[in-house]
Amino acid sequence: MKRRVLGKTGLEVSELGLGGLYVSSFGAEYEEGRRAILRALDLGVNYVDTAPGYANSEEVIGKALEGIESPYVLSTKLGGRPRPFRPQDRDCLMRSVETSLALLGRDTIDILMIHEPDRPGQYDWWPDFEHYEDAPVIKLLQDLKAQGVVKAIGLGGTTAYEIVPIIETGLFDVLLTAFNYSVLWREAEIAVLPAARAQGMGIVIGSPLQQGALARRYEEVETGARWLSPPRQEQFRALYGFAEELQMTLPELALRFVISNPDITTTLTGARSAHEVEQNVASVERGSLDQDVLDRLDEIAAMVPFRPFEEPFGLPFGRQYRGPGIA
Repeated sequence: MKRRVLGKTGLEVSELGLGGLYVSSFGAEYEEGRRAILRALDLGVNYVDTAPGYANSEEVIGKALEGIESPYVLSTKLGGRPRPFRPQDRDCLMRSVETSLALLGRDTIDILMIHEPDRPGQYDWWPDFEHYEDAPVIKLLQDLKAQGVVKAIGLGGTTAYEIVPIIETGLFDVLLTAFNYSVLWREAEIAVLPAARAQGMGIVIGSPLQQGALARRYEEVETGARWLSPPRQEQFRALYGFAEELQMTLPELALRFVISNPDITTTLTGARSAHEVEQNVASVERGSLDQDVLDRLDEIAAMVPFRPFEEPFGLPFGRQYRGPGIA
């Protein structure tokens, strides 16, 4: 497994990282999650990401890695714990850090991120949207970094534009951006990735399979669905046809697309079993895609350059759809 330097942190991380959501009770029984974590380390994955909001992920990862001596890089986040969660209360935030350290069985955290800093409707971090540096969470992160409790600080967000002013403060070392950079969804290329690159941040991509939309072929691409716009349907048909032409699975194509970008340090896999870890590692180890393949993928992505109106955040392939939410 090749490694890349995570921006100005200086940390070397594997091109494929392990996302902690699906090794939790959300996605797997403990033993299966533990096997997935240990198999990932065996195969050269050395970056593991988790968060308090990922069910019991921190606890599972802490137990699974107990006694493991091989070096690995671990990131977790602030957000959602304890309850009631008060994102502008320093004592509340510090209790979350202490809980993370206890669950993970560590004295230090390699990377501590602010979770969803760009969605105040989820976590209201900022008392002033013009002066982010005055927020209690910033002062705490800076103190923890100065004390050596945290090695690097970062942002874990999901928007394509709202997060950019926070990146541009220059206060952060790492960016984890999800749901806006994959084979068919490219909006992070417009503002998010250039802003992070300009700040020398390490860039982590979450959801390279777009919450499962790129995990396999779905019958709705042929039959249609209420939520599937005609342009997106035609785009998926083009992608399926191109994957067949390449004789490549969709997950392999999606993962190799992300690592083909030299600005990306690592991408997370949401594997919930050792077998899925093995498949994803094998895909990434086949390396970057050839330029002619990337050029064709650019053409397919350009068929739908922005999300169609009312497109569900996570495409409900194979699931019941109850319509869009409140206008």
